[in-house]
Amino acid sequence: MTTFVIGDLHGCLSPLERLLDKVHFEPGKDKLWFVGDLINRGPQSLATLRFVKSLGDDAICVLGNHDLHLLAVIHGIRATGAKDTLDEILAAHDLDELTHWLRHLPLLHHDTELNVTMVHAGIHPKWDLDMAMAMATDVEKALRSNKYVEFLQRMYGNKPAKWSKKLGKHRRRRFTINAFTRMRFCTKKGELDFTLACAPAKAPKGLVPWYAVPNRKPIDGRILFGHWSSHPGFAVSNVVPLDRGAVWGGSLAALALETGVTTTVDSAQ
Repeated sequence: MTTFVIGDLHGCLSPLERLLDKVHFEPGKDKLWFVGDLINRGPQSLATLRFVKSLGDDAICVLGNHDLHLLAVIHGIRATGAKDTLDEILAAHDLDELTHWLRHLPLLHHDTELNVTMVHAGIHPKWDLDMAMAMATDVEKALRSNKYVEFLQRMYGNKPAKWSKKLGKHRRRRFTINAFTRMRFCTKKGELDFTLACAPAKAPKGLVPWYAVPNRKPIDGRILFGHWSSHPGFAVSNVVPLDRGAVWGGSLAALALETGVTTTVDSAQ
């Protein structure tokens, strides 16, 4: 059995199909992990969502910011943007079923046997693994509850930027969502900064990638993340970026966890 971790899909099903052929994926034997942002911006959002859902126990996916955006659009909390490609999903006969499945996905997945943790954007530098798992579980319960629309209504905003255990429930959950699904850069004190999406080397003085914040809480094992298409295919030891910008004409990557081999396909082929 091989566990393949796939970068951000953004509705690019055709490259995914070619990638799975290239790595000789065997349903029922191998496993697929997806780092989130299954949909939006690409041409096959509905088909991609249905495909990943159809994989059942062969797949594990964490939520990304675009997946949450869809939930907010469905309930009238957000409007679709000019670059969104969600109309086909919104008109789908199985929208309710897809929505139910999507909002029951986790924010964080940790595999004890493989000693690997997968998130969409990152793990806040002030959190160890136990804290990160607790914060993820809190938001997951809110998304799966009967009051999840109320949670979505309070989800958006860049503040608070600074982590504190004293944050109230709604501010804590917003911070959690931002850390897991939107974070790229932080100040050296660990405050979230959403002004930039450039490669780490182009950041101004005072901003660093979340994983490079001084005195970051240590987390044993590998951390896998996506979300950052301008990021090179490497970070620091045990922190593995997987978004290669497939929807922007880049490539789609699959990391085989057991061997460490990364396989890519050109999204334009």
